Amino acid sequence: RTTLSQTLSDSSLLKPSRRPLLRVVGVMFNPEQPTDLLGRRVAIGGERATVRFAGLVPPTTGFWLGVEWDDPKRGKHDGTHEGVQYFTCRHPTGGSFVRPEKASFGVDFLTALRREYEFDTEEELSQEVIISSKKLKWSDVQSMLKYCEVNGPGEPGEIRNTTPNIEFLNLDGSLLTSWEDVAAITKQLDQLHELHLSENRLRLPFDPSAHCLDFSSLKTLILNRCELTWKQILECAPMWPQLEHLSVEYNQIAELQRPEGVLQTLVHLDLYGNPLVQDSLLSISALPRYASSEFALVASSQVETKCVPFSLGRHTSMFPALTHLIVDQNNITEWSVVNELSKLPSLKKLSCRGNRLVSSDGNPATANQMLIAKLGQLVTLNGCEIEPLERRGAELDYIKMFGEEWLKAGGPGHPSTHFTNQHPRYQELINKYGAPEEGELKKPGPSVLKNQLLSLMKGSESSGVRFFSAASMVVQKVKGLLYRLLKVPPSDLRLTYTSTKMVGAEFELSNDLKTLQFYSIEDGDQILVRWS
Repeated sequence: RTTLSQTLSDSSLLKPSRRPLLRVVGVMFNPEQPTDLLGRRVAIGGERATVRFAGLVPPTTGFWLGVEWDDPKRGKHDGTHEGVQYFTCRHPTGGSFVRPEKASFGVDFLTALRREYEFDTEEELSQEVIISSKKLKWSDVQSMLKYCEVNGPGEPGEIRNTTPNIEFLNLDGSLLTSWEDVAAITKQLDQLHELHLSENRLRLPFDPSAHCLDFSSLKTLILNRCELTWKQILECAPMWPQLEHLSVEYNQIAELQRPEGVLQTLVHLDLYGNPLVQDSLLSISALPRYASSEFALVASSQVETKCVPFSLGRHTSMFPALTHLIVDQNNITEWSVVNELSKLPSLKKLSCRGNRLVSSDGNPATANQMLIAKLGQLVTLNGCEIEPLERRGAELDYIKMFGEEWLKAGGPGHPSTHFTNQHPRYQELINKYGAPEEGELKKPGPSVLKNQLLSLMKGSESSGVRFFSAASMVVQKVKGLLYRLLKVPPSDLRLTYTSTKMVGAEFELSNDLKTLQFYSIEDGDQILVRWS
């Protein structure tokens, strides 16, 4: 009977073999268990972990693995047992000891592929197979191996001989240990253009530039929840010479450094859910695609902050081609942040959901109108296209909303610097629509129904027939009121309105789900009703 220490010292016993299990110090030990356990990725009960220790843990008997969980809530300690530190974890409760038989070390790429797509024999490699009722050659299969416990490429060249035409590969939650493991797979896939590696913990490459040919066709890379810093991403970036889309959501990215000679082909960068610090994004504003083509940026930091993670200053040439920006869930409270965004000359699409920007009346719809008015270049807000009438209404309301403040600040002459800083686009709107008259100015008041009522006229003024409606009422409700007056089905009614401010113009109320406020209808405007 051999001892455990003797078994571990004899490398021949630990090499893969067909030998039966050996009984070691009263404990079943499998000689086929890998010799390089430390750093290996394992799956345990559906969760992922990294082996940090392998050996005895007195006073218990038998062989143990000390693992650091990806989800620290699964653990119980930091690698310490009865005062002895066997390994360390980043989280004080991120570690556990488990028996080796409870851990799966995974399978090679093609074994996982055969299991996922139910290939049983090598004879099936050249045959047509049915996936989702569609006949395909196995070599043409687009590989979805998410959480399939892939641990490596398998035999050299086997992937190229079997599935060379894969263009999309999902290896989220795999058991790959290093970027060298990933490169050993991708080097056999010359047509691979999109790779998903979220929820992996990959050891950084020893020589990243040595693998640039292994990812030569890659355009899209997803690295969400990988515990990466921006410095580590830049260290890996020489491997991706043609990368256009990079997603690194929910990593450990706080500060961004300027990419020097890497990531120069990016057109989409997703930093959502990272704890970005103020002004950090300025470091990447010099990327070539910012200046030469459309660029999309997701910059939600998921931390308590009053401002978007960059400040552009009074004049800037930064981000000249930034067209898409997402700043959801930033807890933005200051309208000065929106003033900064107005300095982005190419910004067309903005998503600003989940922030705390409020207007004086506390109405979210009014806050959205202010966003539209402040950002004259916007085409889409929060995924919805801004229609010309909506923009016109928002800008006219903005003029009236702050008209009294404008007059007190100097009005038509030279408004104070303070007012101009708070409302940098106000003078542009005055030039566009004209200065507001005193009777048009919106006075602050309680948000009650009587302050929202409009007196709308039906028919000619001489008829004397009027009804009252709230500005927040949708067109469909107005048609309902008219049905009771005219006994004409709402579907047959066509509504337009005229404004005393634009004599001769007539505007159609084309969307039954929009409010009267959306169309900028005011007290005294005339609604014209037609029916067939």
